[in-house]
Amino acid sequence: MSDSYLTFVNSPWGRRLAQAAGLPQPLPLQRHRSGQQSLVNPVIVAGAGRLMTQVQRVFSDTDTVAATPATLNAPSTVKVQGAVFDASGLVSLEQLDELYRFFYCNARRLGQHARVVVLGTAPEHCADLPQAVAQRALEGLVRSLAKELRRAITVQLLYVAPGAEDALDSSLRFFLSRRSAYVSGQVVRVHAPVDGHVTVNWDKPFAGRRALVTGASRGIGLAIAQVLARDGAHVICVDVPQAHDALQQAAGAVNGSALPLDITAPDAASLLQAHVSQYGAFDVVVHNAGITRDKTIVKMSESAWQSVLAVNLQAPLCLSNALLECEGLNPGGRIVCVSSISGIAGNLGQSNYATSKAGVIGLVQGLAPRAATQQVTVNAVAPGFIETQMTARIPLMIREAGRRMNSLSQGGQPIDVAETIGWLAHPASGGVNGQVVRVCGQSLLGA
Repeated sequence: MSDSYLTFVNSPWGRRLAQAAGLPQPLPLQRHRSGQQSLVNPVIVAGAGRLMTQVQRVFSDTDTVAATPATLNAPSTVKVQGAVFDASGLVSLEQLDELYRFFYCNARRLGQHARVVVLGTAPEHCADLPQAVAQRALEGLVRSLAKELRRAITVQLLYVAPGAEDALDSSLRFFLSRRSAYVSGQVVRVHAPVDGHVTVNWDKPFAGRRALVTGASRGIGLAIAQVLARDGAHVICVDVPQAHDALQQAAGAVNGSALPLDITAPDAASLLQAHVSQYGAFDVVVHNAGITRDKTIVKMSESAWQSVLAVNLQAPLCLSNALLECEGLNPGGRIVCVSSISGIAGNLGQSNYATSKAGVIGLVQGLAPRAATQQVTVNAVAPGFIETQMTARIPLMIREAGRRMNSLSQGGQPIDVAETIGWLAHPASGGVNGQVVRVCGQSLLGA
């Protein structure tokens, strides 16, 4: 669905009116296009932590220019499209001043749509209290910068565990690219990969891999299938038998396979296990299928409560357990669930939906350690306001509030969720496990 306000304030007359009235002036986001350079360019790099060598190696494998050393003491007018500050070596509160000086001098250098990444060491891995305090302080800085810098600039914090330096690549590449256009203010922990070192084709990372996507006939599910197929996967598209025609069309569009399946049926797990026995294990499983039945709880029928929990939560739990029991995911496999910011913040009239999506977060956190023993990761995305057929039915004023109540002042697109899932499902993302990443433009809800 088109965003009329976004179009209006980016017209000459609308821009002048918005400036005079003090209205939000969001920029249309720049998203990744096929054939586009993977990383933004150039990127300014600073800091003196243990991750600088790895950052430079990522840049040397791409066409990105690392403008280093960055100035810490004098402002520069030379524009850049990205910034990386390695704060992993900060061990005292006094050293936080280095971050102040860097951003004070370089924030104005960032062009529109720039990408900013701060690298740190998670407090739980710090040697003493002053270091842990300094590292935890980075979260406040990053979330504030994500609100301050505006101009469609995104800011993230990556905590990289000691010994996990080689696992940084996929996350750094994602957050320094146009693929992460609607992800901002996020804190992601990177650990040693559950599946060890892998050799990656960065252009077609899913080549030769099998991916299953539920709810794939339309909307976000279709976008997920398209992204995985674009990057080389053979996608098995799953949806209810009633959506047969749309499912066949979606599978054909991505040169994949259609698997009509009611994921809430009592025999759904056994049918999926039979599919694995016949065709082989999966490399990626995306639990995307979801429904809403919105009412306040005093007006909600028991069937509305149960049906939402069955589709959104019970089915992912049951199917994930079944696949792990029958070794239905290859080593290096990825399970990615779709949660929601409703599961983080709650939402009026969505007690069933919020319950189910909060449960998905619990599923991810509880299942991740067990799956890691099979060299499989489990993560989730938590979308905010995404422009879909479902959100198009929301009343106008509520829809507008959903669009504007985030740091980017606009709704996301299904492709934004799909690109984030592509990163979590990436063969080189084995160091990201048990994480929930919001795809919401840094929504004010639950912040």
